[in-house]
Amino acid sequence: MSEEILTSNFFELFGLPVSYRVDLNQVQQRYMVLQKQVHPDNFANGSDQEKRISMQQTSWINEAKATLEDPVARAIYLLGLKDIDFSLENETTMDAGFLMQQLEMRERLENIQSESEPLDRLEGMAEEVKAAATVMMDGFVKSFEDERLDEAREWIRKLQFMQKAKKEINTLIGDIEDELMS
Repeated sequence: MSEEILTSNFFELFGLPVSYRVDLNQVQQRYMVLQKQVHPDNFANGSDQEKRISMQQTSWINEAKATLEDPVARAIYLLGLKDIDFSLENETTMDAGFLMQQLEMRERLENIQSESEPLDRLEGMAEEVKAAATVMMDGFVKSFEDERLDEAREWIRKLQFMQKAKKEINTLIGDIEDELMS
């Protein structure tokens, strides 16, 4: 087993350049190769140490994949590689205009089921959120690459709102579809 798995950063582990933009297909392909190498089933007859290392490596690989696939987690990880601490629980944007937009969106979501054609409205909102998230990711990349790390942090703060909105919209779509199927 390769001990370097546990000492490499997530980008090195997946054979990727250290960059916000990642090839998710490459992540998935490399994940399968890595898991095949270190999966605990391969060490069922191994020593306790081999089993323990296999479990640690599997866990590290799973964490790396999840981080690289998640836009906010990947951005936070990149900041961490530059020794910038970022905690989602302790960070929020102070952009009053942006926060007002988020409150308005939440109100629309709360009342969406009483509107005509709620699924169409939700799909429209999903497109708006996707477009806004793309702008925020592009803003993060530019700020990060230009070493404007405080600005990069602000883009992450805003992007986390978009992720939450996306999840809420998807949940509502699922709920409405389930209701229609009943």
